[in-house]
Amino acid sequence: MMNAPGFISRRLRFSNGIAMTVIAVSYLVMLIAVSVSSGFREEIRSELSSIGGDVQLTPPNLNVLDGSRPISGNPSYLSEIENVEGVQNIVPVVYKAGIVKQGDNIHGVLFKGVPQGDSRRPEQDSVRLAVSVPTRLTEISGLRVGDRMTVYFVGEKVRVRQFNVAGVYTPLVEADEKLIVYASLEDLQRIDGWQEDQVSAIEIMLDEDHKSEAAIEAATQNIGALVNAYSQDSDSPAVASSSVSRYAQLFDWLNLIDFNMLFVLILMTVVAGVNMISSLLILLFENISTIGLLKSLGMTDRAISKVFILRASRLVLSGMAIGTALALIFCLVQDRTHFLTLDPANYFVSFVPVSINVPLILIAEAVSFAVITLLMLLPTMFISKVDPARTIRVR
Repeated sequence: MMNAPGFISRRLRFSNGIAMTVIAVSYLVMLIAVSVSSGFREEIRSELSSIGGDVQLTPPNLNVLDGSRPISGNPSYLSEIENVEGVQNIVPVVYKAGIVKQGDNIHGVLFKGVPQGDSRRPEQDSVRLAVSVPTRLTEISGLRVGDRMTVYFVGEKVRVRQFNVAGVYTPLVEADEKLIVYASLEDLQRIDGWQEDQVSAIEIMLDEDHKSEAAIEAATQNIGALVNAYSQDSDSPAVASSSVSRYAQLFDWLNLIDFNMLFVLILMTVVAGVNMISSLLILLFENISTIGLLKSLGMTDRAISKVFILRASRLVLSGMAIGTALALIFCLVQDRTHFLTLDPANYFVSFVPVSINVPLILIAEAVSFAVITLLMLLPTMFISKVDPARTIRVR
């Protein structure tokens, strides 16, 4: 049996370039907002995980710079933590505050010693005391790869060491004011006079499926409970803390971005919906005689409404397709070129990050399309007011 509303809707002439443009721009803005929000969240979470782990085991005073209170790098409960759902990697690290003296300038830095095999560890070859420094330190101190860097470590007594700059790295996120200098775990242990199994902290990275705030907090509580349950007398006291608590300001900022994204989605959906209401009214007025004719032939108001809703929906889908294509092109270009830059002092990253989150994009498009379709039901109420006798006689 032929679908009469669908057949008739395909033969209605409705060419509205302005409406198509508004729909396309609305979806372009919506999808860029979704992609940028997802990009910020992924970039910042990934970098925070790299800086200090999603979960961190530290001495009870939470002071990883206290060189007099190391913890065991291989505690008895480590195997239990490895079996926790979502745990991807466990890294023992040593932190040590230092002062870099370059010429007449001095700069406070935070040394972080990482073990063999860690991608952040500088390439040493046969060179001892090699470090990888952030670009910001090279900019303010003039250091270059191959230079020697004089560092003063302040404690019970001042220790002076000459480090070799083996590499320069650019942090994606400047989460705080610390200049983190990466060194080998063994070098910092020797400077502190520690044993091979003594470290400042144990950093635990979670996989991508457990990067949400709730998942990180749940993992932190679980790991903290395991530490208390399986610690032995030979283990140093340790407590678990999450990146959410250590960088609460950043996570609050990410939540604000999500709120802004939601506001943009609602605003653009309303704009597109109002645009389609006016466009559909124009379509109805242009085809008032057709409405009268269909009524005289026995078609119900509901069936006639379906005719015009189907025709307008095709326009919305066409605009959605154009807007989606443009948004994807923008995201791909931005992801590869980073042509849109930001001030890290205000936005924590140096460029606009984007991430094409397909499930989230599909949900946003489906919800907005459903809302626009519901809004288009309002002008179709006009159909019930059309008198077939008058409209056909006027024609």
